[in-house]
Amino acid sequence: MRSGEVELAVRERGEEQGPAVVLIHGYPDTSAMWDEVAERLATRFRVIAYDVRGAGASTTPENPLDYSLDTLMGDLAAVLEGVGVEGPVHLVGHDWGSIQGWEAVTGDRLAGRIASFTSISGPARQHVGRWARDTARTGPRGVLEVLGQARRSVYMPLLMAPRAGELLARAIPLVFERGMRAMEGAEPRPGHPAPTLHRDALNGLGLYRANMGRQNPPEGEARTDLPVQLIVPTKDRYAVQSLLLSARGRASRLYVRRVPAGHWVARSHPDVVARWITEFVDHVEGGPETQDLLRARAAGEPGKDFGGQLVVVTGAGSGIGRATAVAFAGAGARVVAADIDEGAAKHTADEIAAKGGEAHVYRVDVADADGMERFADYVRATFGVPDVVVNNAGIGISGALLDTDEEAWNRIRSVNLDGVYRGCRLFGRQMAERGEGGHLVNMASMAAFAPSSALPAYATTKAAVLQLSECLRVELEPDGIGVTAVCPGLINTPITRHVQFVGMDPAVAEQLREQAVQMFERRGYPPERVAEAIMRAVQHNRAVVPVAAEAQASRVLYRFSPGAGRAMARLGRRVGERTQQRLERQQPEDGTGQEIKGV
Repeated sequence: MRSGEVELAVRERGEEQGPAVVLIHGYPDTSAMWDEVAERLATRFRVIAYDVRGAGASTTPENPLDYSLDTLMGDLAAVLEGVGVEGPVHLVGHDWGSIQGWEAVTGDRLAGRIASFTSISGPARQHVGRWARDTARTGPRGVLEVLGQARRSVYMPLLMAPRAGELLARAIPLVFERGMRAMEGAEPRPGHPAPTLHRDALNGLGLYRANMGRQNPPEGEARTDLPVQLIVPTKDRYAVQSLLLSARGRASRLYVRRVPAGHWVARSHPDVVARWITEFVDHVEGGPETQDLLRARAAGEPGKDFGGQLVVVTGAGSGIGRATAVAFAGAGARVVAADIDEGAAKHTADEIAAKGGEAHVYRVDVADADGMERFADYVRATFGVPDVVVNNAGIGISGALLDTDEEAWNRIRSVNLDGVYRGCRLFGRQMAERGEGGHLVNMASMAAFAPSSALPAYATTKAAVLQLSECLRVELEPDGIGVTAVCPGLINTPITRHVQFVGMDPAVAEQLREQAVQMFERRGYPPERVAEAIMRAVQHNRAVVPVAAEAQASRVLYRFSPGAGRAMARLGRRVGERTQQRLERQQPEDGTGQEIKGV
């Protein structure tokens, strides 16, 4: 097809009478990048793909800067005219192809010619500037995120610079194939990388030089009322997730889908990409809005970082579990609040509902293997596969290990460790089978970092949770599933009131309990701050998250001076022994009491 001075190579396949889907590739690709996706779409749609000017079999403009977005819109119009498409088409763009797509759906030149747009790893230029300003204004973390994106985009000014751009473009063919295999999980095959890659990389410098920089500032806010679907590869090496989501608030009908893949997701996950395009186009063409699309639309709401996602929280009836469930619901998630105390879980769900959120209650004892199996099956059958699971349920035991009998040991192990294992195994398997990623959060403790004669059973189970999380993180990484171990610190929660003391007079145990409660209350670190740390950990896929200052200090000590950690433990033992002896002397000679056991 001719567009001005250039000829564009166009490939067409599929159902001639079906809705038209137009695929636009990015840099330094050709339309062959879409082959796997196009083959799958061709069973339902009329699929049109073309080599952008200067790429593949298309010819090159005489002016190396003749790549302005206005010129590229002329190319797209020429393709639509040349193939004789009747009615609006459904655009799908990747990388620079996505930037072109945003120009098509937010400008006037192709008004009425576009029915929908699916964007992959290519935000509108206008959205990028607004994202950078708004993110930096949120505080130090926002500034770091913008700086992190700048580091990922360091190649852009190099490509725009004379000579440096040409040097970098000539180096691309030397590493592209190896990078596709090692970093993208996509095997090179005939057509991609293209045999014209060397030429394409050099010609494509015009995309950057004609459309970026201070001399070519984007105009307007790039708003659209057309339905837009964002496919967000969560492992994209060139853009942080928040940047890829910068269209929130600028597209009135926005759908967000996340996939655990790299930048070239169309090559590594063609089944997922084709399925989502099909579902989206079917709906725009008049089909029903499926449950998955409803969740994707919820994920597109501004300010709802977990919009549409399903989050399961165990131990959600109080403390950190309650705060975490409330926080995720406030961020747009649908929450399943699970607890051995159904009434406490219902109280959490009612609190969420009062704030306009969605929460569902389930009674489960994480120490019950069969009960956890039923719980996982119920969640999948009723709500679908969770996106995030927070294995928070836990109990505490204090006292010497030699005084910890089999019953107490089995109970704390079955809740603190086995419960986490079951949550990870059952829900992690669901996430892996779904193939769309997910995240497992396991509640460890600052006690996992240091020995303790006062909390040997508790510290042992939490250290095991930390190691379990580290092992599982490596195991599930190929499935795009993140695993985080959270080590909170001295958090003001009800767990201290339910600690089981072993090997001491019940009256002394009760006084120790009250002292612990008062200490945690004086520390005053609220569980809501732990919930915030958990959500950040999920967003940024952190491995280990010590929350309060004492937890961070314990981790540093544990990593760099284990001997100092043991010395601190010995000091703690002596202080504890003196405290217990003092309390025993204060007890009446006939003093009796009942041991209070945790739930």
